[in-house]
Amino acid sequence: MGALCIAAASLAVAAPAHGFELFGFKFFEDETQDAAIIDPQNYVVTFSSSESGAVENAARNASSLVADQGEPASGVAGLIAKARGDYRRIIAALYNEGHYGAVVSIRIGGVEAATLAPDARLPNPVDVTVAVEPGPLFTFNSVDIANQAPVTSDPGDQVDLPVLRGFGAGQVARSSVILAAEQLAVQAWQQQGYAKAAIAGRDVVANHANNTVDVTITVDPGRLAAFGDITVTGTQAMNPEFVRQQTGLAVGQEYDPDDLTRAQKRLDRLEVFRAARFQAAQDISPDGMLPYELLVEELPGRRFGAGATYSTVDGLGVEGFHLWRNLFGQAERLRLDARVASIAWPIDTAQFDYMFGGTFTKPGFLTPDTDLVAAIAAERTIYPTYTETSAQARLGLTHYFSDQLTAEGGVVYERARFDDVFGTRDFSTLGIYAGATFDGRDSTVDPTEGFYLAGNAEPYYDFSYEKMGLRLTVEGRTYFGFSENDQFVLAGRVKAGALLGPSLNEIAPDKLFFAGGGGSVRGYAAKSIGVDDGKGGVTGGRYLLEASLEARAKVTQDIGVVGFVDGGYVAADTFPSLDELRLGVGAGVRYYTGLGPLRLDVAIPLNKRPGDPDYALYVGIGQAF
Repeated sequence: MGALCIAAASLAVAAPAHGFELFGFKFFEDETQDAAIIDPQNYVVTFSSSESGAVENAARNASSLVADQGEPASGVAGLIAKARGDYRRIIAALYNEGHYGAVVSIRIGGVEAATLAPDARLPNPVDVTVAVEPGPLFTFNSVDIANQAPVTSDPGDQVDLPVLRGFGAGQVARSSVILAAEQLAVQAWQQQGYAKAAIAGRDVVANHANNTVDVTITVDPGRLAAFGDITVTGTQAMNPEFVRQQTGLAVGQEYDPDDLTRAQKRLDRLEVFRAARFQAAQDISPDGMLPYELLVEELPGRRFGAGATYSTVDGLGVEGFHLWRNLFGQAERLRLDARVASIAWPIDTAQFDYMFGGTFTKPGFLTPDTDLVAAIAAERTIYPTYTETSAQARLGLTHYFSDQLTAEGGVVYERARFDDVFGTRDFSTLGIYAGATFDGRDSTVDPTEGFYLAGNAEPYYDFSYEKMGLRLTVEGRTYFGFSENDQFVLAGRVKAGALLGPSLNEIAPDKLFFAGGGGSVRGYAAKSIGVDDGKGGVTGGRYLLEASLEARAKVTQDIGVVGFVDGGYVAADTFPSLDELRLGVGAGVRYYTGLGPLRLDVAIPLNKRPGDPDYALYVGIGQAF
């Protein structure tokens, strides 16, 4: 290993610092003793720095004395230990700001903390002063990576050059930049199949005469490797051979960390493991193979859950599910769902909505990235514009092309009865569904950046009317975060749909387009926006266009506020005029939890029609979109 050479003057403190770590090396010896002293020692901190701004903030944030001053220390010895730890924490923080000649003084009751004995007698509370002189800013002079990986033309193997992360002559000599440069240098070799690449040497020399730092990093790439045999341990109900196949890693396949990452995500998608971890063998075998041990811990075989939604327009909805994991040893899942909705006061069970269904999923069908999905469902739902009583069966495949891109397709059969403005009608339809989704958002429940695109095509044949139809939908969402930690977020959503087929009175209402409700145009009842039939009734339309714009702001770490405007068109054969656009505006509050934000929205319809509510209140989990 190379030496880390920094002049002693660069660590100057008013008294000897006790044990801090940088680049994996320990400087000085930590002389603090953990003493079990029950007497609480209160203290008041005064912090000062000769330089303001980011440097002062970094030093202040590194101090546990400052962070914990509201709580008493564990006796005098505990306070002294905390102060001595602050020497190394503050110096390390200043190194990361490019200051290698700092002077740090921490005085307890006017005496330098490094010289105080653990049994010293102090007043309670005691005054503590932390004074920081960061010294001059250091920049990189010469930087070099010995044995750097060759340039590759494969986009999947390319790694950013360290210079793009600030590791270049004239740049601020931050310690974190040096560590990042090492990581990039190692990753560049690993991406090209050198699994055991590591840092072999590191020379860091600070020159206090001209306030510069010279760095030389030496990489040992090791040998080119291929994936060896994978040994699965920890399985109980799971078939270990299936687990091995599901990784998608083949013996003899050239090592690639991206393949290992994809294998990890395939295992996570199975939803049967509490933990799954790959552990590489210590050495590459003489034939170039790198064996792995896959250690897994299985989840319980069953899981159940419940949820609820509420709006003043659509009433209360309660739902629950029961999930069986790993039915036959290959991560098969069976999930049963039930829902009762439109519960309003006064209670009238005849107006309730009901749904019951089951979904069977067989992962690893044909390929590790393909799931076979079979589902059945029955429902009875009363919408403002029609009532549906139906049963449906679906069989299809879902394929995961990447973390963001998925596609699905299959066949679906539905038998349904509808009561609407056209009377009571029965439909029997057989269709094909195909769709793709690209989800580039940073979160599914509270996105702050990225975008989402989804498109679906559903050709079908109706046996009752002997007619064919084609239903098309496309939806896009985008998010822009502003300010530090995305305190402000601007979110937008657009959805469009078109239906090609027979006349409206020969199309099942669930194939036609409606708008309105919590996930559509807020302020209006669910599926209440449609086409005026000229007789006081509303039908679905062939065309749909919806848009939403939402501004979100965090007031505190846990509380946020939202303002939004939604709009929606539904048309019979041509897009309607502007005066037929339905608009809803409103505001809401968010309470952020570990599971996502709790949502409360109040919306007002701007151009309400007879029968529309004056306002609507929505409660749920997660953002509206």
